[in-house]
Amino acid sequence: MRYFTEDHEWIDVDGDVGTVGISEYAQGQLGDIVFVEVPAEGKTLDKGDEAAVVESVKAASDVYSPASGTVLEANDALADEPALVNTDPEGEGWFYKLTLSDPDELSELMDETAYASFVKKL
Repeated sequence: MRYFTEDHEWIDVDGDVGTVGISEYAQGQLGDIVFVEVPAEGKTLDKGDEAAVVESVKAASDVYSPASGTVLEANDALADEPALVNTDPEGEGWFYKLTLSDPDELSELMDETAYASFVKKL
C-alpha cells in the first residue's frame, strides 16, 4: 500500500518495511534535481524528522520521514544519478527504506486518491 504526506513524500509499505521517496508533484515543483543526500543505514528516524535533502536548480528542500523507524537501506544510486528522482520519482528514484517501528502512524497519512485531491487544490 502506498501513502502520501502533505509535504509530498510517499511511502510504499510491504510488511514492516517502508520505501520512501518524493511524489511526482514534488519533483515537478523542484525542477531539475542536481543533488540528493540520503540518510545513513542504521539511522533511527521519528515521523516528521528531516531524513534527506534534495537540491534542484531552483531550491534545496528537506525530505521528512513519513513514519518512524530505522533506515534499512539508502538508495546510493542517487549520489551518482540524482536525475533518477526526476525521471522516476515514485520508482527508481526512491530515497531510503526503513523498518517501521510504529505501523499505526500510517493511518495518519493520505492514500493515493486523497493525495490526488489534495494536490488538485494547490
